[in-house]
Amino acid sequence: MPLLAAASAARTMAKKTPTQLARTLASVVDAPKLHAHYPVVPGSLTAHLQLRSGETFTGGSFGAASATVGETVFTTSLVGYPESMTDPSYRGQLLVFTQPLIGNYGVPRRTRDSYGLLKHFESERIQCSGVVVSDYATKYSHWNAVESLSEWCAREGVPAITGVDTRALVHILRGQGSTLGSLSAGAQPLDSASIAWVDPNADNLVAQASTDDIRVFNPAGDVHVALIDCGVKYNIIRSLCDQGARVSLVPWNHDIMANLSAYDGIFISNGPGSPTHCTETISQLRRAFAV
Repeated sequence: MPLLAAASAARTMAKKTPTQLARTLASVVDAPKLHAHYPVVPGSLTAHLQLRSGETFTGGSFGAASATVGETVFTTSLVGYPESMTDPSYRGQLLVFTQPLIGNYGVPRRTRDSYGLLKHFESERIQCSGVVVSDYATKYSHWNAVESLSEWCAREGVPAITGVDTRALVHILRGQGSTLGSLSAGAQPLDSASIAWVDPNADNLVAQASTDDIRVFNPAGDVHVALIDCGVKYNIIRSLCDQGARVSLVPWNHDIMANLSAYDGIFISNGPGSPTHCTETISQLRRAFAV
């Protein structure tokens, strides 16, 4: 903005009453509920994103022909949608990508590294409940791709929608905070009154994402680290192993005190949901820190 224009705008704002100023700075939450419709190619399946707060977005479906409910969140990552979608931290969530074009390099092959971890994914499956994008690339091109994003979502039962004004959606989410959403594929949106608005954070998502058994990575490592799996990403395990550590991946509620002397350190991973469900983890750590 030119200097004179900026000064003029500042003077205009200064002359406004508090009520006028509040109206000027009002968020999208104060505006009428948004109902956006994106024209779908004839013959293509329609999808609907409905927020519990009343906003709706209609676009094209490119995932599973199913319906799901989850917490609507967004990621600003420019690349790496396979990694984001398989990140356990997004378990139970509808993942909105702010990067406009998604799917242009397809989905890579399931190659594993020397530790037995998938190279291009953060877990063994898609963790988010649904995918929301502005523009899905129907044709992909990459030397390592083996299938399209659409084929991957459909195979794993994850609904996905394209044609959403993700800028407007992110504005809504930033304005009102945590918001439940429903993502469904079909000619008509679901009756809002009949949607079971189940908050995934009411469940122990950490228990769902955590390993059930102890797994050892890089057994020849010279430092032994107990990695408490609260929804760990594969790259965390890989990074510790690359630094020469022997990593014992243990369940979120593992009795760490039973073999505490065998470890040189304890690493607590991040993960999905609310930590209020992790009372057993907290209890184990409190006992370990007291030693």
